[in-house]
Amino acid sequence: MEEQVDRLVKKTWEKFQDIPKSKRLLIAVSGIPGSGKTTLAAIVAKRLDGLHAQQSPSTQNGSPFAAFIPMDGYHLSRAQLDVMSDPISAHARRGAAFTFDGESFLALVKKLREPLCPESQTLFAPSFDHAIKDPVADDISIAPCVRIVVFEGNYLSLNQSPWKEAAELMDELWFVEVEFDVARSRLVYRHVEAGIAKDEEEAGKRADENDLVNGREIIEGRLDVHEVIHSREYEPWAPEKQGVGDRKDTGPDKKMASLV
Repeated sequence: MEEQVDRLVKKTWEKFQDIPKSKRLLIAVSGIPGSGKTTLAAIVAKRLDGLHAQQSPSTQNGSPFAAFIPMDGYHLSRAQLDVMSDPISAHARRGAAFTFDGESFLALVKKLREPLCPESQTLFAPSFDHAIKDPVADDISIAPCVRIVVFEGNYLSLNQSPWKEAAELMDELWFVEVEFDVARSRLVYRHVEAGIAKDEEEAGKRADENDLVNGREIIEGRLDVHEVIHSREYEPWAPEKQGVGDRKDTGPDKKMASLV
């Protein structure tokens, strides 16, 4: 699994060498819920940042070179779900494609595609606060010095507007593949640990009636991608060890999603 990620980092770094100084390299990592895509995206961004620091120490100066942007921040807020035509269904299906603000995500990608110049300003993406269960606007900064952006999210290779338009602006599309029963076990554990469900029975119901329904849509509507990465369990790559989570992606045996 280390070899696989090393290959992806090397491939990305080599591809970046051909990118003009006025442009960024954009990568979108997608997969069904519980696939391990967050772990992969965070590791790749972190290693690319470290690689740049090693190769160009005089230009680093503590400034980020690679950014990791999770899609969680583009969830519609609970207040926005409240005013939908069927708010009960909207809340129950939170996490489905229609409960995300895809247009705002597309707008950010378009801004990141604009040429970099001395006048370029810092751009901002939203984050997601799990304590309040809502997004936080403009919480993730993307400075002009950021030259590689690694996005992750369920729908980043979905053949459906506006996700398709955003995907077409990416330099690379990666998809993390996982067996549905493995994803389900991770989701059940995650929902209980996060307080989304009171017990495994309720968590399993949510996984079956929402997460895995979304997962089938993601697989059936997937665009062609550049890389398919297979997910399995590997403790050293736990999200909390990458600084991106608190075991919300673990399975019942408390091992973490990883990649081979």
